[in-house]
Amino acid sequence: MKFKGIIFDLDGVITDTAEYHYIAWKHLAKKLDIEIDREFNETLKGISRSESLEKILINGDKEKKYTEKEKEELADSKNDYYLTLLEKLTPNDVMENIVETLKYLKENNIKVALASASKNAPLILDKLELRDYFEVIVDPSSVKQGKPAPDIFLEGARLIGLNPNDCIGVEDSEAGVIAINDSNMLSIGIGSEENLNHADVVIPSTKILKGTIENLM
Repeated sequence: MKFKGIIFDLDGVITDTAEYHYIAWKHLAKKLDIEIDREFNETLKGISRSESLEKILINGDKEKKYTEKEKEELADSKNDYYLTLLEKLTPNDVMENIVETLKYLKENNIKVALASASKNAPLILDKLELRDYFEVIVDPSSVKQGKPAPDIFLEGARLIGLNPNDCIGVEDSEAGVIAINDSNMLSIGIGSEENLNHADVVIPSTKILKGTIENLM
């Protein structure tokens, strides 16, 4: 086979927890007297919790109002609220055709890793009952720079023992696709051509992900 490994993003690819993130960030922003909407929430996709908070504070012209320690506490409070929302997550929340895709990869001995900016990734995979499909879950705190830097994808390739050139990266965010491209992997972008036209391959949804991967193999 041409490719020996696949490295997935989590939110928007394996499951769609974007709505939970939006609710949790909006809940925090309201407490800070900052307005955010769904369009603004799109700019938070693929980046870390601390970077997301900074963007929200800048949006409300309050980035200098809080100390670094206070910012950490704010980010933690958002995560605590987000975790209460995750309690609702079940295997029914897996994106369409993802289980079939993961089964295909396992049957063909293709190594699979997860490269998510979320520190909650292990918990989410457990809730979705998908943990056994992933050989590696990259800890986002183990890399120097988050997306759009390629660090997390490079670390994923290293942990599954493969050259990045032998891997495919799957993402739904602009920052994530940039990270894949800069790691010298082939990039599959899931979403609109308009937002992800820098990906090597763009598909509208996970419905055709398995077939797309089979063709690339």
